[in-house]
Amino acid sequence: MAAWADDVYVGKYLGRHEYVADAEMIARYIEATRDANPWYTGPSPLGGPVAPALLLHSEQYAFRLRDWYLPNLYGNLHIRQEWELFRAVPVGTRLWTHGMVVDRYVRKDRDVVVLEFCVFNGEDVMVARGRCHQSFLLDVPEGREVVGRDQGARRSARREEPADEPLEVLEPVRKVADLELCMAFSGPKRNYHNDPEEARKLGFPDVVVQGTLSTVFISEMLTNRFGLGWLAGGRMSLNLVNVLWGGEAVTARGVIRAVTPEGRRRRAHLDVWTEKDDGTKTIAGTASALLA
Repeated sequence: MAAWADDVYVGKYLGRHEYVADAEMIARYIEATRDANPWYTGPSPLGGPVAPALLLHSEQYAFRLRDWYLPNLYGNLHIRQEWELFRAVPVGTRLWTHGMVVDRYVRKDRDVVVLEFCVFNGEDVMVARGRCHQSFLLDVPEGREVVGRDQGARRSARREEPADEPLEVLEPVRKVADLELCMAFSGPKRNYHNDPEEARKLGFPDVVVQGTLSTVFISEMLTNRFGLGWLAGGRMSLNLVNVLWGGEAVTARGVIRAVTPEGRRRRAHLDVWTEKDDGTKTIAGTASALLA
């Protein structure tokens, strides 16, 4: 077990994957996220259909987990996700990715592994880059839940809004993470993201909705507002601060706090978050996008 953990080191290369962002792949994305933006299947500013910004939302988990996960899977949680988007991807584009362990650190009672993956098109131009911070308990608790279902009192998740008025409030996106959606997004194999029994095996009282699903909801909101300014130029850094449980509703929200020049263009800087119906934040972070 120790040898396995020691084999997860900064600089470890995890391999390469190849895809075609074709109509079938887009259809699977729409089914798994319930984001049916008309640009994905019809005309867009690029002419034909364009792929969703986070088409490869869970690419980190496509790399063999044995190569970068730590041995203690009990209670493991995805705690942070970062994205940089450089180019929009027309439907039909060939894509390839490669992954590497780029950081490892201890945060409170958890050992965190950071996997970075880069996405390139058929011309070997980078179109996106993502970083996943996956955390593993340093000590295995004996037979107890590692995260309780009742988290409403956690003040760290109830972020106080700044006193100044935002420049703009974005139109929110609300979704219900029912088990059908969880299976479409995190299946077809049963795991703790779509099956209550599998969740209990890892110390959770119910299905833990995959964190990347909520990041997709934020991306949907940003696509709706900024269009190509998000698809080609977007950035976000998100902290996953609370668990979203299977069956709960969540709303993606965002506000523009500032606008700065970027050459001949302008960049909007935002606070973004997702929250349950009772106001509990599940994700809190920042994002930016280019303005038309």
